[in-house]
Amino acid sequence: MDWHTWHDAYDTPDSYLGRRLALVQERVRLALDEAPPGPLTAVSVCAGQGRDLIGVLAGHPRRRDVRARLVELDGRNAEVAARAAGAAGLSGVEVVVGDAASTDHYQDLAPAGLVLLCGVLGNLTDEDVERTAGFCALLCGPGGTLVWTRHRKAPDLVPRVCGWLEERGFERLWVSDPALGFGVGAHRYAGEPRPLPSGERMFTFVGYDTLG
Repeated sequence: MDWHTWHDAYDTPDSYLGRRLALVQERVRLALDEAPPGPLTAVSVCAGQGRDLIGVLAGHPRRRDVRARLVELDGRNAEVAARAAGAAGLSGVEVVVGDAASTDHYQDLAPAGLVLLCGVLGNLTDEDVERTAGFCALLCGPGGTLVWTRHRKAPDLVPRVCGWLEERGFERLWVSDPALGFGVGAHRYAGEPRPLPSGERMFTFVGYDTLG
């Protein structure tokens, strides 16, 4: 899979990815609007070109409050994200080229006020999706928002994703209508802060094309 050219579909607003992006950005915007005043940390796992977070921060009143780290393995996508952040004057946005599954990339920012897990869960085995839900409770701080996506191909895992998150202290804020054909969710962490361990892998990125 060429994950750089895969992003081209975002340029068509009516495409699957374009419509999903609009909903993700809407939830990110709401999370920023509702966050307490003052500094806010954000992390994006498998950030791609950063269109979800950077696209919102570029014109948001809280842009100066946010310190964000976007972690992306594909260097070409990371370069696009870094250029976009620079062009928007987002000095608080850092783009890291590396394995987004490694907890080491998030140590100094977790627990964060905003966690993005978009375009990830559909590329993992079901067991790893559940494992990643557990790590979300370590990445996200009390009152923080997790924004996530998952396709709705049969068998639809979105209800189980919601259940796994809610078993781990998250409260459901919103989940997109199943009729859309894709899932976008937002959950708020209502549990206690817990340290994120170093040197652990949260998941193995298999790829939806391999999973079938």
